[in-house]
Amino acid sequence: MVQSFLPVLERIGEEIEGLAGRGRPADYIPALAAVDPNRFGMAVAELDGTVYGVGEWQQPFSTQSVTKVFTLALDLAREGDSLWEHVGREPSGNPFNSLVQLEYEHGIPRNPFINAGALVVTDRLHRLTGDASGNLLDFLRTESANQDLDFNRDVAASETAHGDRNAALAHFMASYGNITTPVPTLLREYFRQCAIEASCADLAVATGFLARHGIRGDGTRLLTRSQAKQVNAVMMTCGTYDAAGDFAYRVGLPGKSGVGGAIIAVVPGRCTLCVWSPGLDDRGNSVAGVAALDRFTTITGLSVF
Repeated sequence: MVQSFLPVLERIGEEIEGLAGRGRPADYIPALAAVDPNRFGMAVAELDGTVYGVGEWQQPFSTQSVTKVFTLALDLAREGDSLWEHVGREPSGNPFNSLVQLEYEHGIPRNPFINAGALVVTDRLHRLTGDASGNLLDFLRTESANQDLDFNRDVAASETAHGDRNAALAHFMASYGNITTPVPTLLREYFRQCAIEASCADLAVATGFLARHGIRGDGTRLLTRSQAKQVNAVMMTCGTYDAAGDFAYRVGLPGKSGVGGAIIAVVPGRCTLCVWSPGLDDRGNSVAGVAALDRFTTITGLSVF
């Protein structure tokens, strides 16, 4: 089974070579702006954690918003459906850092993957654990079987220095009582979460619990089947900012992107993927990454449709 995917990945790597370099890295975070947009890696992990890839699939990079999936899962596992009283499950139709909808929707963000929603989820996980970013890092280290995963302090500091819009989002939601952690503490936790460095291999393996319907790598259950379905569904409808419809049309898988250039994707019951290329389109998604996942589902026929 593993062998059957290797030619597919190699073919994708050859076809995508000309696309790596299109788009541009996230220039509003100085620590990310200098990353070479020509870099590319892609990994696939089987349900048993076996992982293989092409390109720079073992090269660590800044995970950014990809980690929002794992924070959501960790909080949902602890508090269940009460989470949805504080954050919605609908696409926003606006940029991921927009403040527009919060006022007329009374401080309730549209979904957990725009910045406002991710701040709410981080706030709630921090209330439950006292260390949201530490719990996230521990989870990723365990699920990826890589104890070397860590925060990049320079990236976290860069985001902190240019985090005024996130601070505005947090203060605005706090004014509605939808944020309870002191905003400076919440921002520290949020920026640390986004500054975790991992490779395509690490993230593909760590995402496996969503393909296994909530079962972690050690066989214990993190989420119920229903909760795993919920996370995958929100990834499908909201995981690639305000381009989720186009991503569903082209790729046909639950996915979550980050402005570091990574995208994770889930084939329920079969495998998980991570692709990385830092050149972003104007929606904040990796140009080569979306194309690679499009080619994967087209070649293999593996999608949820």
